Amino acid sequence: MMKRDACLRILARHVRDEAVVATYQAAFDWMAIAPRDLNYVSIGAMGIASSHGLGLALGRPDRRVIVLDGDGSLLMNLGSLATIAAAAPRNFAHLVCVNGVYEANGSHPLPAGDRIDFAAIARGAGISNAGTIDTLAEFEAAMPEILRGEGPVFRALRVEAGEPSPQDYAFIHGAQTRRRFKTAFSAR
Repeated sequence: MMKRDACLRILARHVRDEAVVATYQAAFDWMAIAPRDLNYVSIGAMGIASSHGLGLALGRPDRRVIVLDGDGSLLMNLGSLATIAAAAPRNFAHLVCVNGVYEANGSHPLPAGDRIDFAAIARGAGISNAGTIDTLAEFEAAMPEILRGEGPVFRALRVEAGEPSPQDYAFIHGAQTRRRFKTAFSAR
């Protein structure tokens, strides 16, 4: 199992002009590790990161969109996997941090969290390029596929919490944060 922050540090070393849509704890970690204008933070309703990421990918097929989701969040919107499969955006990568708990809500366990195979669910929904990553070495080796492989790409990342990150809700919900993303995402 990987520490989530160590995993995200690997991603940060490779990300260039991709938009990153992050939710809840992954968002706080990502903002601390890789503050950048192309970060889109999706907080406020569990499960919407994949749908927001899909909309962005469809709106800008020339730009890669990477979603950093949580297992609890994805459980709230499993239907998005079928929608993603049907739309088949070639520029879309969905990374799900799997730790078996609703971490943002007090780390309450997910129902059947120890038995859920998110990659199998993604494949069952029609996303053929789906798999599970258990180690940092595997994650590093997967970077070319995540960043440039024909999407949709789905990877379940078996993680545990790393060092705590600041939870700056004012920044996340700030109008300036949204404006910076909109400007950066529209540019090219």
